[in-house]
Amino acid sequence: MPRSALTGTRLRERRLRSGMKQADLARGVGISPAYLNLIEHNRRRVGPELLAALAEALGVAEATLVEGSESPLFEGLREAAAGVAAGAVGPETERIEEFVSRFPGWAALLADRQARIGTLERAVEALSERMAHDPHLSASLHEVVSAVTSVRSTAAILADSEEMDPLWRQLFHRNIYEDSIRLSDASTALVAYLDASQESETGLASPQEEVEAWLARNDYHLAGLERPHPTPAESLIAGVPELASDAGRKLALAHVARYRADALSLPLDRMLRLLAEVGPDPAELSARTGASLPTVFRRLVTLPRQAGLAAGLVICDGAGALTFRRPLAGFSLPRHDAACALWPLFEALVRPMVPLRRTVSTSGRMQARFLTYAFCETRQPGGYDGLPVTEALMLILPGQGPRTGEERLVGPSCRICARAVCPARREPSILATG
Repeated sequence: MPRSALTGTRLRERRLRSGMKQADLARGVGISPAYLNLIEHNRRRVGPELLAALAEALGVAEATLVEGSESPLFEGLREAAAGVAAGAVGPETERIEEFVSRFPGWAALLADRQARIGTLERAVEALSERMAHDPHLSASLHEVVSAVTSVRSTAAILADSEEMDPLWRQLFHRNIYEDSIRLSDASTALVAYLDASQESETGLASPQEEVEAWLARNDYHLAGLERPHPTPAESLIAGVPELASDAGRKLALAHVARYRADALSLPLDRMLRLLAEVGPDPAELSARTGASLPTVFRRLVTLPRQAGLAAGLVICDGAGALTFRRPLAGFSLPRHDAACALWPLFEALVRPMVPLRRTVSTSGRMQARFLTYAFCETRQPGGYDGLPVTEALMLILPGQGPRTGEERLVGPSCRICARAVCPARREPSILATG
């Protein structure tokens, strides 16, 4: 475990926070107070055994005293720093470690606020997508607006007409009454729909989302299908709360069948061994195993968490509709909207059987860099004379090294893409600036 030059500073901060005297801590770990003083002032490095003893004496995890222990905290602070407006005086990012060591409470608070901002931004994006593409919600809102407009128009006529025939006035009053009933019914139906969406068993809008929610809960790894004698498919999905519809269960059975076929082609033990040898290079893994690139793509995103591989996967059909989504942190995948036309996924769709590797950078305030592999295959499930079925896949891996500025800039979808100018834009974005 690597030690940084500020391990002693962290040690001193933890000791002072606990109220322990330097002499007491030194006595507890079997060293002299003078030697501990040198360590706390970063003038002596700490061996692994002594570090473990110091952490135990302070009642903290060993990782809190070494470099990398606050990596999520560091990442949150860097995200906060990246949000500074152009031209403004930015924080000293090269001194983040010193800031965390000296002011851990403030650092944690700032990172927590940054995480909260990110959560709220994602919620706004999701709600915007839903507002734009949920047909029932759109129709309900249109009915409410229509009723309000009708009431307002009728009321304006009554207010502006000082003298009106009693029969006409009675007719307008009746119109207001009927429109108010329509407004009340539409509002009640809208509230009931929103409440049902929040309080339903799954809160999911489509069978595909049901399957993806089930897979996400299992981290996309179905251990029961990795065994020599796998769990029967019906037993695997029986009683799963996310699979609330018959259509969702049918899609889940189809996914299980494909997953099992992939597991037979590339057994888990072999995949883990090859991953350790050559890394997540799909072409190399395909060459070593003889498995197709789509099979390798799918297997890479179904490995257990302990494999240590962060990967995302998107699959689309010949019409460009997304049929499978495994997200990767930092690479947003649209829920309802059509995806970004600049994704390498769609480039592969028009170049069947040609492997593509592209480095992309996501648009927005927090840009992230990713390495993508895309491939499109055409199958003939109906035999030689049957209709061809096209499917494209895009494997998403975290980018390595610094950004060069030559990456392809992509977004999630046009409506929630912050990119100001894009040659492939279909509609204005609600997030674009400038």
